[in-house]
Amino acid sequence: MTKILSVDDSATMRRIVGRVVATLGMEMVEASNGLEALAILETQYAEISLIVLDVNMPEMDGHETLLAIKKDERFQSIPVMMLTTESERSRILGFIHDGAANYLVKPFAPDDLTAKIAACLGDLF
Repeated sequence: MTKILSVDDSATMRRIVGRVVATLGMEMVEASNGLEALAILETQYAEISLIVLDVNMPEMDGHETLLAIKKDERFQSIPVMMLTTESERSRILGFIHDGAANYLVKPFAPDDLTAKIAACLGDLF
């Protein structure tokens, strides 16, 4: 089964992502910040097909988490989709430059998230 890691400090946002993931017949693992996400990846990275990563979080923000993921050889092949309230083009291009596979600006419709997940997963979808 395809497993997605949702990283967001908002339980509501994780629930929204989880509903979409469930309708797609996939499994979701949750983390409330980047440090938790990295701890989950330590033990489950081989099972994770996609990381949906919020940008603005306490402890370790999404950009720092993205850099840590892409620096670790074990994790760097897992696609990362950034979720952000920031729609500034230069910021989004920075995430893509640093290794993000895609991004989605909050708020979003479930269909938009589905389309972005499909784009990130390609043949796995």
